[in-house]
Amino acid sequence: MATGEPIREVVIVGGGTAGWMTAAAIARFAGPGRRIRLIESEAIGIVGVGEGTIPPILEFNKQVGLDEQAFIRETRATYKLGIEFVGWSKEGERYFHPFGRIGRTYDGVDFHHLWRKYREHPSVGPLIAYTISAVAGLNGRFSHPSPDIRSPLADLSYAFHFDASLYGQFLRRHAEARGVERVEGRIVDVERDPETGHVRAVRLDDDRRVEGELFVDCSGFRSLLLGQAMGVEFDDWSHWLPCDRAIAVPSERTEPLLPFTRATARPSGWQWRIPLQHRIGNGHVYSSAHMEEEEAERLLVEGLDGKPIGGFNHIRFTAGRRAKSWAGNVIAIGLSSGFLEPLESTSIHLIQHGIQKLVALFPDSSFDPVAVAEYNRSFSEMYDSVRDFIILHYKVNQRSGPFWSQVREMEVPDSLAHKLSLFADRGRFFRYHDDLFELASWTAVMLGQGLIPKSWDPLLDSLKDEEVLRAMADLRAGYHKAASTMETHADIIARIAGAR
Repeated sequence: MATGEPIREVVIVGGGTAGWMTAAAIARFAGPGRRIRLIESEAIGIVGVGEGTIPPILEFNKQVGLDEQAFIRETRATYKLGIEFVGWSKEGERYFHPFGRIGRTYDGVDFHHLWRKYREHPSVGPLIAYTISAVAGLNGRFSHPSPDIRSPLADLSYAFHFDASLYGQFLRRHAEARGVERVEGRIVDVERDPETGHVRAVRLDDDRRVEGELFVDCSGFRSLLLGQAMGVEFDDWSHWLPCDRAIAVPSERTEPLLPFTRATARPSGWQWRIPLQHRIGNGHVYSSAHMEEEEAERLLVEGLDGKPIGGFNHIRFTAGRRAKSWAGNVIAIGLSSGFLEPLESTSIHLIQHGIQKLVALFPDSSFDPVAVAEYNRSFSEMYDSVRDFIILHYKVNQRSGPFWSQVREMEVPDSLAHKLSLFADRGRFFRYHDDLFELASWTAVMLGQGLIPKSWDPLLDSLKDEEVLRAMADLRAGYHKAASTMETHADIIARIAGAR
């Protein structure tokens, strides 16, 4: 294995969430003796699609040294216990994708098998009654998880909703305090070494030249370095994910302040609702092949809870990813590496995953090809697993209309088809190494959208019905009792926001 000199000059191209998360993490973990510069232009807008997150964001914030309460105040954040899906199976039906567990295993049998076998029993009730995140969230309540594994609160997990632009500003202050240099300017040219093909420098619109040894491309959809300069091709996934437009608009805050995201199915896509302290973030993701822009705007406004307080932000995109995310001395993080619609709030997590792998495999001047290959393998498999999970929502739908019929009848990746076949037979599910989402997430969506297995784990048939039903009743009662003792989400956020 070749070894070289330590990397001393790191250049991050682009700010926003991806750029400043990267800067904060490299400043924290990549060791001393490095100059870290971030180039961004105030004249270039930021695509803010990442206001919802998933629980791993807690780990990132903690690792880079962000205090949770300060983070909530500075980014106008609220807590998030999961996502409510409205109309994804049939019109008007709802289900909840919770953070944390759904029920608990019983004599070695996963809970979803219990619910599958006994779901018609009058004492059992809906699946959401067996997840503390859903019971608390739908009642507008919140609590941190309990370290006591016997407590129902041990089954809870959480993330945040926040203002992505404020998060970027918060991280900028944090990173600059740790030595990161911000360079204002717009890049007009990229210089590459004629022998190695590596990026040697970027030239700004005022003719300044910024040299570096390692370049991190956070330039957004343009993929200025990885896509344009390095020529890494883009794998188009629009045949699986045909939505290619989004319209975002903020609206006035309404009560109650709910600790979950809502995703509502629309005739040719879906609408998001993300509650923040000062507003609600809304957007309509749709397929331009099935709906005109004016109709998409009209449906978005009709679905708002409060009065719009800003103009429409129209975003065009193609679902997919670059064939690789690390080429030469360029690593793409964020939209420059690919895009998946924010249906499961994975945009920021994919940024986080890329950063964590970069830190773990931080190169020296030799840019060891083994490390580069491992980064690309890990990131591609993570991206593909998230892609499959998002496709699942479309594939397993029972709605009517041309768009929903198309995505229900389409061929899906073999990796997803395999998971669906296993689950449809006996509710079997196996998580692989680079899968982001665990059993609770997959079962919440599949069962929530009406994919009911033909049968259940045969081990369950060796257990006594009355004992299993009693255990289920106790579990359900425990979750409801625990939720009833929680504070309201609004009161908790108001207290944190008012504290200095």
